[in-house]
Amino acid sequence: MTLLSDPATLAILIVAVILLGMAKGGLAGVGSLATPLAALVLPPATAAALLLPVLIVQDVISVWSFRATWDRWIIAWMLPGAALGILAGYFYADGVDEARLMAALGAITLAFGLYRLWIERGGRIPAASQSPGWVGSIFGALTGFTSQIAHAGGPPFQMWVAPRKLPHLTFVGTSSVLFAAVNWMKVPAYVALGAFPHDVVVAAALLMPLAIGSTLLTVRWLKRIDGARFYILIYLLMVLLGAKLMWDGLAG
Repeated sequence: MTLLSDPATLAILIVAVILLGMAKGGLAGVGSLATPLAALVLPPATAAALLLPVLIVQDVISVWSFRATWDRWIIAWMLPGAALGILAGYFYADGVDEARLMAALGAITLAFGLYRLWIERGGRIPAASQSPGWVGSIFGALTGFTSQIAHAGGPPFQMWVAPRKLPHLTFVGTSSVLFAAVNWMKVPAYVALGAFPHDVVVAAALLMPLAIGSTLLTVRWLKRIDGARFYILIYLLMVLLGAKLMWDGLAG
């Protein structure tokens, strides 16, 4: 009997994997809903462990698809911070109230998304952010920490990178490269915690075709979207994601 033998569990995990595929295809942040969703039918630690191999396979597709469009300067500043955040998440995971963390992350994400929609209302084009690299390292640490705890690193990444107004394919490529590195950095911690028993590995393997297909379809669609509409879509997703994370956190 596998983790996927229950129809309700299978249905929810299918939705979670599709959300991850959409995120890896370029709709950054929406994947943050996947782990809380999977945790409705599985223990949170099991849900996170099952989705990590799925994420890594999707990363391969995403990085390959956007390999020519990523910002090295942003990666250079965010990645060291992300490594520290992952380390902190590993050591302090037991002491973190995940519900409160997700509620706080949701509130900040919601407020940021609404703020960006307001200042860019009616087609206004605000000046691109020029915040220094060390600020990116701080957001990198938040990205690594929330990613280690609940695969929810998308919102902190968006908060620093989206206002820089990169070409939308560069934004997606930068996200792809950063999170591919982050997900591999999380593997030793998950292995050390014994998070990959046989049934988790089998369930992840069975979900791989769906993971690959959903990522490829989103990549194909995203490469055709207008750049200005892309950022409006990202901010709308942040509002919806923030509201959902805040609601789930407060309810939990």
